[in-house]
Amino acid sequence: MSTLIGQGGMGQVWTAYDKRLDRRVAVKILRPDKVAGPEADELRRRFVRECRVTAQVDHPGLVTVHDAGSEDGDLFLVMQYVDGADLGDHLAEHSPYPWQWAVSVAAQLCAALSAVHAVPIVHRDLKPRNVMVKQDGTVTVLDLGVASVMDSDTTRLTHTGSPIGSPAYMAPEQAMGGAVGPYTDLYALGVLLHELLSGDVPFAGSTALGVLHRHLYEAPVPVRQVRQEVPEALEALVLRLLAKDPQHRPASAQEVYEHLTLLLPSRGTPTGAPLDPTRPFLRPHAPWPDRARTPAPQPAPATPPAPAAEKADVAAAVDEVKRLLGEGRITQAVDILGGILPAAAEQHGEHSPVVRTLRKQYAATLLDDGQYRRALPELRRLADERATEAGQADPQSLRHRYEAAQCLEQLGQPTAALSEYRALLPYYENQYVAAGDPQLAHDVRRRIGHLLLALGDRPAAHETLARLLHDVERSQGPGHPLAGEIRRTLQWLGQVRG
Repeated sequence: MSTLIGQGGMGQVWTAYDKRLDRRVAVKILRPDKVAGPEADELRRRFVRECRVTAQVDHPGLVTVHDAGSEDGDLFLVMQYVDGADLGDHLAEHSPYPWQWAVSVAAQLCAALSAVHAVPIVHRDLKPRNVMVKQDGTVTVLDLGVASVMDSDTTRLTHTGSPIGSPAYMAPEQAMGGAVGPYTDLYALGVLLHELLSGDVPFAGSTALGVLHRHLYEAPVPVRQVRQEVPEALEALVLRLLAKDPQHRPASAQEVYEHLTLLLPSRGTPTGAPLDPTRPFLRPHAPWPDRARTPAPQPAPATPPAPAAEKADVAAAVDEVKRLLGEGRITQAVDILGGILPAAAEQHGEHSPVVRTLRKQYAATLLDDGQYRRALPELRRLADERATEAGQADPQSLRHRYEAAQCLEQLGQPTAALSEYRALLPYYENQYVAAGDPQLAHDVRRRIGHLLLALGDRPAAHETLARLLHDVERSQGPGHPLAGEIRRTLQWLGQVRG
């Protein structure tokens, strides 16, 4: 028999039983109103993609996903059932929260976030209700990927102009509709850590707008003003995490982890008490050194590369890729494409049309599979080769550069992405606006505005988006969806500035 064990802005969570393996599981059903409307098909596609991407992350600090899909219009996620208490309840039951416990929880979260950001994935909704403390004291992160399904990369605001997410834990760039990245999760970690240490979030208010205004313009109260026993180094770390400008926050979750290790309880024999977050720290969950900054290793090909003489094998592999893509098995298709490229290059030549086509398919499939770290060098290579042959203004080269900029954005490199978009914009304006197709230029300008928000330059973002709104309304009409999105962002930006 199923039992409702939780509900929130994203949906409901029920207990259920896996009949085949006779085990208890948790089933999350996304809210029906979130899946309805003209964007329902796109949302379902994103949902499946996010589940596939998050399934690539293997870490003990993340809940295991067993299955995902759609039935009778509902999107569902079948997950590991976690026996424990969510961090919100855990904090309420152990007030005041020992600062050593806070350090231990944050360190475990950093280890999990390091693995998540290496994919890269941004959680977007890190908060106590999405963290479970298990009986053995280990911490498990929930709802990875769910917030990004509800928050498409075309808008960060709902149709009512309200931000998606939890305002109390929302980074300034996320609240304003800017580009998000690993730095966004680090801000939420800072809010969470402040709450564990002080008993309350740093910015509270009676309305979402009031809370977000404080996130943007008020300095947090240092936790030692509330609890003097908190170490000065820990207070300083919390203040860095809560920096308004993402560039002033720590560079990565791994860096935060290394600071926290200096404050962890001394090694010794655990007490044996349940739900004690200090118990796991014989340092078993430390992130791999520099893992977040090291490109993911290339996986072994799903099938051995075909010998050069056996041309039919390459053709058969291409047919297999087409079949897999048709069935939505993108990750397997990526592995086969990566495996056949060396054989195809040996047969046909590195710069042959056949190999070029395969490389394009490989890069596009990596991009669709969310493997931005691997897609980036492939796209740059394609862009450079095409520009050498046909010039810098060649549409294909520009498209590859645009997709590479998207990778930089997803990898949490807003400065590099902004620079690339700005370099592309003159080409798109000259080439496409004159041809009567301003969509690409408009999208690049929108992304520039969002990245400026992410980097804290709100005046420049406001000017960029205001000019874009004028041009969209003039060329596409005031009822165009992009005009509506920009108008809501500008309205929200103006409200918060006021």
